Amino acid sequence: MSGTILGMLAETPIHVGAGRALGVVDLPVARESPTDYPYIPGSGLKGALRDRARAAGYQNIDADFGTADGAGRLLPGDGRLLLFPVRVLDGSYLWLTCPYLLERFARDRVRIGITDGFDQAVGQAVGQIKRERDTVVVTNQNPLANQNGTNGAYLEDQRFAVMVGSTLSAVVEVLQELIGHETARGRLPSQLGVVRDAEFSWFVRGALPVNARNKLDPDTKASENLWYEETLPGDTVLYSVVAARSGDIVPAEVLGEVFEGHPYLQVGGNETVGHGWLRVTVGGGAV
Repeated sequence: MSGTILGMLAETPIHVGAGRALGVVDLPVARESPTDYPYIPGSGLKGALRDRARAAGYQNIDADFGTADGAGRLLPGDGRLLLFPVRVLDGSYLWLTCPYLLERFARDRVRIGITDGFDQAVGQAVGQIKRERDTVVVTNQNPLANQNGTNGAYLEDQRFAVMVGSTLSAVVEVLQELIGHETARGRLPSQLGVVRDAEFSWFVRGALPVNARNKLDPDTKASENLWYEETLPGDTVLYSVVAARSGDIVPAEVLGEVFEGHPYLQVGGNETVGHGWLRVTVGGGAV
């Protein structure tokens, strides 16, 4: 199976809705059913890619990106969460992830033929964290590494012990390929944090921004409709596997042409208020 990895760095808040209310949140983000992790459904991502191809003047839109009546030669998968920005008391934020997300990313890479040993590196890096409760694993370049063996660090309002992962560097190198902005990419070694799956779930279930939106009467300025909307925060990192339906197309080449000169993609709602913008990278796939 040939394909490529589309890396996506959120430059603005992202709202891809679930179409249903969740408690006090009127418009929650779409979430995976088994894990409750936020994601971008592949159908929405496919439509956004088609719109971007049209804006870029791409010639084979129907054949490669499909139509309402038929599939195209490209098969975009879901936009899967990989790094989630979480506030930390000693600094701005950590790019937080967990063993499950890293292992799933490694499996996706193998599925499209990337056999560079990343899955083994992930196994070495996360093996210990699975046994450590209330612990965040960081690289030795992270300022929190100085807290190793002391009182630890506060992520949101939760206290975590700090442990330095000596084998995280190989993981960081691959994850950096998904971050299109050079400065942001360079910050990853000093901001990556890995926690247990259960602890990561707490953050993505309870720490997403919720924004109040309001529609006002144009004459009286009285509120006509107040609602609350959940978003993925800026600097969230996601990825999608874009596979080839047949052997006569190279996904990396098609997407490279679509994003040449303008490596940005708009997904989800609230485009008129500047939301939904992703900085994309294309690469890391077998062709």
